[in-house]
Amino acid sequence: MGAYIYAHLFIILNTDSKDPSKIEVRVDFPYHSTSHRLKPWSPHRKDIDMNAELHPVPAPTDLDAFWMPFTANRQFKANPRLLARAKGMHYWTQDGREVLDGVAGLWCVNAGHGRTEIADAVAKQLTTMEFAPTFQMGHPAAFELASRLAALSPPGMDRVFFTNSGSESVDTALKIAIAYHRARGEGQRTRFIGREKGYHGVGFGGTSVGGMVNNRKAYSAVMLPGVDHLPHTLDLGHNAFSRGLPHWGAHLANEFERLIALHDASTIAAVIVEPISGSAGVILPPVGYLKRLREIADKHGILLIFDEVITGFGRVGKAFASQAFDVTPDLMTTAKGLTNGAIPMGAVFAQRKLYDALMQGPESAIELFHGYTYSAHPAACAAALATLDIYAREGLLSRAATLAPQWEDAVHSLRGTNHVIDVRNYGLIGAVELEPRAGKPGTRAFDVFLKCFERGVMVRQTGDVIAMSPPLIIEPKQIAQLVETLAGVIRDTP
Repeated sequence: MGAYIYAHLFIILNTDSKDPSKIEVRVDFPYHSTSHRLKPWSPHRKDIDMNAELHPVPAPTDLDAFWMPFTANRQFKANPRLLARAKGMHYWTQDGREVLDGVAGLWCVNAGHGRTEIADAVAKQLTTMEFAPTFQMGHPAAFELASRLAALSPPGMDRVFFTNSGSESVDTALKIAIAYHRARGEGQRTRFIGREKGYHGVGFGGTSVGGMVNNRKAYSAVMLPGVDHLPHTLDLGHNAFSRGLPHWGAHLANEFERLIALHDASTIAAVIVEPISGSAGVILPPVGYLKRLREIADKHGILLIFDEVITGFGRVGKAFASQAFDVTPDLMTTAKGLTNGAIPMGAVFAQRKLYDALMQGPESAIELFHGYTYSAHPAACAAALATLDIYAREGLLSRAATLAPQWEDAVHSLRGTNHVIDVRNYGLIGAVELEPRAGKPGTRAFDVFLKCFERGVMVRQTGDVIAMSPPLIIEPKQIAQLVETLAGVIRDTP
């Protein structure tokens, strides 16, 4: 039978003879490349796998129209990696391969995929009321959600402003900081202090206070004026292979004092940092660093903003990193895990003193001229409320603390693997930094990312760092699979 049978299951018969016959029936195993599906069958092909495809999802016929974010579009579209469905700890590709999710989607699917409770809550809300404005109007779910979030928050952070993303949360927090100082008669406080290697979304405000060069360089002429940056805290010479928070580097917070002396405290509105930097490759705060920032900010009347878009909602073993590190900011930005990634939503938590400072003047006057059409969207509120129910019922906001010791041992087992120059971890966050290839930074880690996907595990690559942040429902055997697959790939990658 020389014809290629286009079935979804196949059996490969003898191909060693001179004129091999072949019957193909496809069976799915998760650790093989699918590139052969783009090639015609040949008895001399060496790349045929045995990947099951019982219920395949048709691939798009045209990939051109979608301008993909933070993606090498031409490279991706030449060999696309398409995800078709998800459940629990796994994705399935459009050709039926199972892939362990080692990054919770994009740091957001904390309760795992396919939670029917969330889908049902959203469906019920959409059939009840698909939209309600929150400009001079309201709906019950928005107030219920804000109250429940305030109950989870650090002490005093009981005012919640809803957004639709982490980027919007950051820009909102920056505007609240400016408005707060202005309401107190210190309208000259307009300067912000960010940090090198920081990521605060892609709005002009977040890009300005962020410290990632590639995100900034094309827009340098049009970013917010009056922004300066603290040095980052990543130093492999002192902190390589630290388990948990590094013990060297708290003194770097004193650079805040230097910037205050340079610009004068009376001009500075706020300092914004991620408790743990994610996009720059999992950069951890040295022991005592965040507390020192808090002390300096208090001394000079400067607001402290924590960007908890990735650390919020259980990632570090507490509801928020501010609680894990015992440092309460004045403003806190969140998104991602708020709805388990099901519906876009963000939230800014504010100390009550900030809210109260703006509640002045005539009661009929709008106090803050800021907001979004979809602030507290009813469907997003339904998703968030259902997500909070899952977190509470399954103890997911603290589960990372329970798994942290095993997670730490697993990721640090990669020490000594070829090309590994650092391993970093905290809660259910891990990073493996690889030695860059000479003249080709990022290419080794990108190859590792691709090969992991081919072998059934999804990780995240940023520069020469492989980052991991699995759903909080991960089981010990899945931690082992994730790390063992990564170790094998790193060993096989020159």
